[in-house]
Amino acid sequence: MAFDDNGFVGLLRERALSHPDMVYARFNGVPVSYAEVDGQACAFAAHLRSLGLEPGDRVAVMMRNSVATLAVVFGLAKAGVAWVPVNAQQRGEGLRYLLSHPRPKLIVVDADLAALVEEARPAELAPAVLVHAGGGALDAILSSGSGFDEAAPAADAVFAIMYTSGTTGRPKGVIVSHRMLRLAAEGVGRVSAAKAGEVLFVWEPLYHIGGAQLLPLPMIRDVTLAMVDRFSASRFWQQVREEGATHIHYLGGILQILLKQPPGALDRTHGVRIAWGGGCPPDIWPQFQKRFGVEIRECYGMTEASSITTCNDSGTLGAVGRAMPWFTVELLDAEGRHVGQGERGEIVVRSSKPGAIFPGYLDNPEATAKALRNGALHTGDLGSFDPEGNLFFHGRMTDSVRCRGENVSAWEVEHVAAEYEAVEDCAMIGVAAEIGEQEIKLFVKPKEGSEVDPEALSRWLGQRLAPYQNPRYIAVVAEFERTASQRIMKHKLSPSREDCFDRMALQKA
Repeated sequence: MAFDDNGFVGLLRERALSHPDMVYARFNGVPVSYAEVDGQACAFAAHLRSLGLEPGDRVAVMMRNSVATLAVVFGLAKAGVAWVPVNAQQRGEGLRYLLSHPRPKLIVVDADLAALVEEARPAELAPAVLVHAGGGALDAILSSGSGFDEAAPAADAVFAIMYTSGTTGRPKGVIVSHRMLRLAAEGVGRVSAAKAGEVLFVWEPLYHIGGAQLLPLPMIRDVTLAMVDRFSASRFWQQVREEGATHIHYLGGILQILLKQPPGALDRTHGVRIAWGGGCPPDIWPQFQKRFGVEIRECYGMTEASSITTCNDSGTLGAVGRAMPWFTVELLDAEGRHVGQGERGEIVVRSSKPGAIFPGYLDNPEATAKALRNGALHTGDLGSFDPEGNLFFHGRMTDSVRCRGENVSAWEVEHVAAEYEAVEDCAMIGVAAEIGEQEIKLFVKPKEGSEVDPEALSRWLGQRLAPYQNPRYIAVVAEFERTASQRIMKHKLSPSREDCFDRMALQKA
């Protein structure tokens, strides 16, 4: 299928002019036309200019999915102002960093999250704050009717700074261009095999690349997005059926959660033909297909490489498939040599299309130099090839855990836990999860003369970490085994879930 990668902003205006009443998306069942999205986006872009924001400036946005969020993101894109999406679950030190490191000129936030932003907002930068509340200032701006007729930004202009968890330090700001988001949407089109007239169910938040990559898709595949404000396992198939959805997306244990729901009449009357995404365990794959009658289509990718690198369209169980036409994938050992078939090596991505791989991390030359070497992206992920050339993903090489669809940096969690008054040292690992990829287990060594109450520590961490970062398990140890350089030997820490405090067990009690 032919495509181009010249950005996506112009496509929205073209569709708004040629088919103004066509439905771009439905939000909680309410249709939103192309004319509405484009008009509100123009009004927000005009507002940005009235505030003095110019192309290249940045705006942090801490909003859940809504029609207003669509308008804000497209408005930023029209104005060439970089979107800095902030996870709505962030708080404390993590939120403070995301609101300071990119130096935003403006922060847009949902009303119920405004207090968190106010507490974390960097005083030395003092960015203005625009609060989104029904009938409030943002709604007035979006409905003002202000026009905006500037040319669309260049394809390689910065569209967003999307922060991903670091493994040895702070989160890294991936510089995402307009071209990269367009390629991400093209990748989704290939993975999902979406056809004109079909409907993609969207529960994924737009502040996650899994949601953001869908924004251009309606314009390039003539599909409709059926968006909801949050994921609900009990209502999932009913919502899907009501929306007439043909496709669902999965990440972070969603398939396992749906399998745990009681069998019902909707299991085979929902209308979905394809479930696409990443992280489907091989044992879950046939169970889900058999029960719900949908085709599983796995993919692999990173935000740094336009989100989607490979696609499994052959049905090979457990594989993430073959590279997109604009990428090639190599597997290299520690010395940079190609590994043999079936052997594991680091997944290294190259592209024949300039701009498909990100230009670097914002203000982080060290991390950029580590990731981008010899014209290729070194992902830090392990993979292997089968005889047919299908790629299999074997997890991260680095110190992070995949929990509820998010990469959780050990450094981030340990950095916060170490601030607890009674903790002398700590270490985080991933352990097997009942649902999803992994759960977080935190080991803490008390200071001499102090005691650590795991329940009290868990509550304290819950106030300072995003919910997906908050360890489920906490184990208190007298000492850590260490290397000669005094590094904690994490491979010797117990992966058991039975020898420690369990936050979820406490909540069930």
